[in-house]
Amino acid sequence: MGPLEGLRIVDLGRIMAGPVCGLMLADLGADVIKVETLPHGDPSRRFLPPSVGDESAAFMIMNRNKRGIAVDLRQPQGRAVLTKLLASADGLIENFRAGTMEKMGLGYDTVRVTNPRLIWCAVSGFGRTGPMAQRGGFDLTAQGYSGLMSVTGEGPDRPPVKVGVPITDITAGILGALGLVSAYVHQLRTGEGQYVDTSLFEAGITHTYWQAAITLATGTSPGPLGSAHPLSAPYEAFKTADGWINLGASNQATWERLPHAMELPELADDDRFRENASRMKHRGKLVAILSARFKQRTTAEWLERLDAAHVPAGPVLDLEAMLEFPQTLARQMVTSVPHRTLGTVKTLGTPIKFSETQTGVDRGAPVLGEHTADVLARLGYSSTDIDRLHTAQVIHRV
Repeated sequence: MGPLEGLRIVDLGRIMAGPVCGLMLADLGADVIKVETLPHGDPSRRFLPPSVGDESAAFMIMNRNKRGIAVDLRQPQGRAVLTKLLASADGLIENFRAGTMEKMGLGYDTVRVTNPRLIWCAVSGFGRTGPMAQRGGFDLTAQGYSGLMSVTGEGPDRPPVKVGVPITDITAGILGALGLVSAYVHQLRTGEGQYVDTSLFEAGITHTYWQAAITLATGTSPGPLGSAHPLSAPYEAFKTADGWINLGASNQATWERLPHAMELPELADDDRFRENASRMKHRGKLVAILSARFKQRTTAEWLERLDAAHVPAGPVLDLEAMLEFPQTLARQMVTSVPHRTLGTVKTLGTPIKFSETQTGVDRGAPVLGEHTADVLARLGYSSTDIDRLHTAQVIHRV
């Protein structure tokens, strides 16, 4: 009963960027039908290890809340199934290489003739226009092209470092979902569908707002600063007696409370650190003083002191600790869902909450072809038709 209840989406997404787009919409209540191509289905089914039972953990976390069908799109009868499915859909998600859908005779200009309301969301490496439109894309290369890897890492003369998570894949999926929902508003107003186009490249660029502002203003590209902030200080991670702590004293008010919380009152009267501009100029000296002090107490001790002084700070949690963290659990960001063959499995929750409409995760990722028979029956296929297509290996059902 989510806010997007009644929206029907055909999800042809593979691996991550496309499936993230479908995942966001499914969590908000859309009926997302994941179409997997035979014989093997989504390539992420073979991202092993780890697995839960016989199922890929990577596939399951990207495809919960979706119904799944398995179709051989190399066969004309398989493409006919997809054509019929698209005729009644509100939206389509695909992250194939440019031209793939056209080769199947199912390009946007063809499909919109029979379904002018269809919203087509294409998530690609570099977008569907421009000199790189024909190139495939991966998160690693997109992080390089977008400038992200030039500002990520420990500092000058160190190897380039990518963001630890596939951030351009995930962000491109979220941008695709935002674009599709925006197009859905237009569809509701006018009855018209449209083509939505975003990419991993642009997703990476959207994360460079601060650094791009610096470059546009100065003509100079900022380099990597480790965990530090390019516009304010102190704002970075510090080693403590037993771990690490993130300090976020990024504005003047929090800075003025910091010296007393750390029992370094002399910093408050030091002209080098009085204003943010001077703190940035003398950041190296400031970091050295704070680093020496932070090592004298544990992370928990510093957090207690900084919290009491209303100075933003926090620990650096690993994933295991994050998944067990009280705030994570209170926000229902870890939940359990039923799975056809595995019983109950854990997954991540929905990151958007609403006061009037429900969101949530109530269905585990489909096994290959789990909902094929049901979806085809709703499209008007008889049980005999479904049996025949299954025998001919045009579809797979369970």
